[in-house]
Amino acid sequence: MFIDTHAHIQMREFDADRVEALTRAEAAGIGLMLAVGYHLESSRQAVEAAGRYPQVYASVGIHPHDANGYDDAAEETLRALATQPKVVAIGEAGLDFFRNRSPHSVQAEAFRRQIRLARELDLPLIVHDREADRDTMQILEAEGVERVVLHCFSGDLAMAEEAWRRGYYVSIAGPVTYPKNEALREVVRKANTDRLLLETDCPYLPPQAFRGQRNEPAHLLHTAQEVARLLNMPLIELGCLTSENARRLFRLPPLE
Repeated sequence: MFIDTHAHIQMREFDADRVEALTRAEAAGIGLMLAVGYHLESSRQAVEAAGRYPQVYASVGIHPHDANGYDDAAEETLRALATQPKVVAIGEAGLDFFRNRSPHSVQAEAFRRQIRLARELDLPLIVHDREADRDTMQILEAEGVERVVLHCFSGDLAMAEEAWRRGYYVSIAGPVTYPKNEALREVVRKANTDRLLLETDCPYLPPQAFRGQRNEPAHLLHTAQEVARLLNMPLIELGCLTSENARRLFRLPPLE
């Protein structure tokens, strides 16, 4: 059994077939998943999904695209949401210097405040980093946070090794299957497997076999097969390993 540590199953892209998508995930061996918030409304929806579906847990946070809206009131809302049952993380939070929908300084401040919120609430932090590797790692180090996952990892091997040295988790998504992404495959080959997670980031970033289609939790199996191949590890062993890593980080219950 596997755990999809980063999904957006609460998004409208799943409104027509959410239950069916969850059923397909179960059939593919996906035992649990995290519905990850990226602004206040999606965080509320993630909490609602966790309350409705036994296999869904939630994370609440504000994505750097929406950092302009991060203020004291937003933080209080996040704090309240984070106390709800089955909320197991803060995020996704971080930096995105690719789209630049919020000024860098505003993104950084929202990121720091969510790091501090995660520390206050004793919850792990799910980090979004796009085209901002150096700044992301500097802020994480300066804030002294320890329970971190770098979601949909896209950095180089040196960054991954530094993350593992600090005790962070690195999460691998569908892009590891893309023909031109040899750099990410090299990260996986040399991974600290005690700090390795798997995710879909659905409905985004489907594995190569589903490029151009909506991604969904069941497709995690395709990413897992590629990671198992790169590690020369039986698929069932990878499932046990990465699921135990996720359970340890997010304090999830055992898979049945």
